Amino acid sequence: GLCTECSCSSGKDKDPSHTKKKENGDRLCVPKIFFGTRTHKQITQISRELKRTAYSCVPMTILSSRDYTCIHPVVSNSSSRNEMCVELLEGKHGKSCSYYHGVHKLCEHHALQPAPRMYQAWDIEDLVSLGRKLRACPYFAARELMVGADIVFCPYNYLLDPQIRDSMDIELKDQVVILDEAHNIEDCARESVSYGVTESQLRAAREELDLMVNSNIRQKHHEPLRAVCCSLI
Repeated sequence: GLCTECSCSSGKDKDPSHTKKKENGDRLCVPKIFFGTRTHKQITQISRELKRTAYSCVPMTILSSRDYTCIHPVVSNSSSRNEMCVELLEGKHGKSCSYYHGVHKLCEHHALQPAPRMYQAWDIEDLVSLGRKLRACPYFAARELMVGADIVFCPYNYLLDPQIRDSMDIELKDQVVILDEAHNIEDCARESVSYGVTESQLRAAREELDLMVNSNIRQKHHEPLRAVCCSLI
């Protein structure tokens, strides 16, 4: 595995050969490769191509959404997977996620631990299938595997959107970033900072802002917002 920002600060290295020494004694980490694609389907295609090369045994991971990697029988069938997952992990209703507590079983499984002649590059379907067998969460396992990965596959927006980068603990400083079919980046960047609302949502917002203004609640702030809603409607 590679030395990362996290492992450098804690002094734990999985493989000292990946760490170079500077003259002043500080350690310099070998960069990870972040490989961004337009869709999840393309990640599957690229991981299959990696499997055919001499680099099939390189430590890797694939970052994807809960839509593709959640295996909890209730959460995975919900339209609000992210919210339900967070509620389970926080134990808001006195229940937790047994799949989350089994993440270490998946991360430490021999199929995901690089070893000569045994390990091969995998795709999301492989991870989810193994997660179901072990009753362990593929979503959080993929994030854990990022610590020791030499190459990280993910959709564009995981690299371009600062909120997603932060939530996934992606640090791009001093790393290598490869963007497949980079002519799509402009549209992806535009989408990451865009938000869609319906006319009914605007009207509902205007009604709430009317109530705030008429009730003398922070009028100075709410009146300009009401004007924006009215102009858009």
